[in-house]
Amino acid sequence: MKPFRLVSLVEGASLLVLLSGAVPLRYYGGLHGPVWYAGWTHGLLFLTYGGFALAISHLREWSVLRWLAIFLLGAVPFGFLVVDAQLRRSMEAAGESPP
Repeated sequence: MKPFRLVSLVEGASLLVLLSGAVPLRYYGGLHGPVWYAGWTHGLLFLTYGGFALAISHLREWSVLRWLAIFLLGAVPFGFLVVDAQLRRSMEAAGESPP
């Protein structure tokens, strides 16, 4: 569960970098390179996030709706904070120690 939390936080941060850094540089500064690099990085991290979410959902026997909600929160700015809070509560309920 701890690796999934880490992937979730990194993926969420990459989305924020893409939306608040690279996209404004493209439209206001005319720089297309940052969007390409940040977009590819975020895309790969989002695929990793989706794979981790699917694997964890099978291990923890989540419902399809819970998995779908967690997966879609990965595409929402600051949604990763909601996912992190849910994962932390889930870990505490299971007796695991969150970092």
